[in-house]
Amino acid sequence: MAAGNGTLEGRVAFVTGAARGQGRAHAIRLAQEGADVIAIDICGPVSDTITYPSATPEELAETVAAVEATGRKALAREVDIRDLPALQQVVADGVEQFGRLDVLVANAGVLSWGRMFEMSPEQWDTVIDVNLNGTWRTVRAVVPAMIEADNGGSIIIVSSSAGLKATPGNGHYSASKFGLTAITNALALEVGEYGIRVNSIHPYSINTPMVEPEAMMEVFKKYPTFLHSFSPMPLKPRDHDGKPGLQEFMTPEEVSDVVAWLAADGSATISGSQIAVDRGTMKY
Repeated sequence: MAAGNGTLEGRVAFVTGAARGQGRAHAIRLAQEGADVIAIDICGPVSDTITYPSATPEELAETVAAVEATGRKALAREVDIRDLPALQQVVADGVEQFGRLDVLVANAGVLSWGRMFEMSPEQWDTVIDVNLNGTWRTVRAVVPAMIEADNGGSIIIVSSSAGLKATPGNGHYSASKFGLTAITNALALEVGEYGIRVNSIHPYSINTPMVEPEAMMEVFKKYPTFLHSFSPMPLKPRDHDGKPGLQEFMTPEEVSDVVAWLAADGSATISGSQIAVDRGTMKY
């Protein structure tokens, strides 16, 4: 993770899915850049169709502690992004406490595995309702406050490489993430007149609990033709000594470097863009 340079000093960021994984990394990085943070997470079960462990209240508290350790303030709530009134309330409370709202990182999402023609309606509906409908509800709650603050701002929609290419074995997830790409592009046009930028990022294979490698490997063993859609990363990461490291899952902090750039003024000319955060994988 790059060191903070104070590029967001005096600003306020709203981060969903902030208890752990990418959301936590994004919240901490934005705080390191000077932003106060409104951090939300469901901190509990989403659906029986989601098989990996849910985030916990204790993990959200750890995120708050890490944000506050940077010297910034945090407001945290246990909120399901499918609950619009709860989202609107935490936005109102955050604006009351911090006085403004400048950045939205719509990160919360869920993943499960299966072929579309075999999955249950609940499995399909859960992923679509959280990832697509929940992100829309987040936008619906946050954007009016950003417009009212009249400070412009930046919205970062966390999609996925699955929002740009076919991913057999989790087509419902891909459908939801393609939907986020459409939300990004339309919203960028709708809020541009208020000086608000909207971009989507498309990470690939991030080391978080959601990836569930064992379940993914079971799908590939059962349906080996799916494997070609999940390519290795051509660009090796760098070790601490600057030499090429192992090709493995990316870290949430690597994605946070891109989030911090999109949140700050250095990306002021970028809106309505899809940014692959994948070490070149999408070029296969």
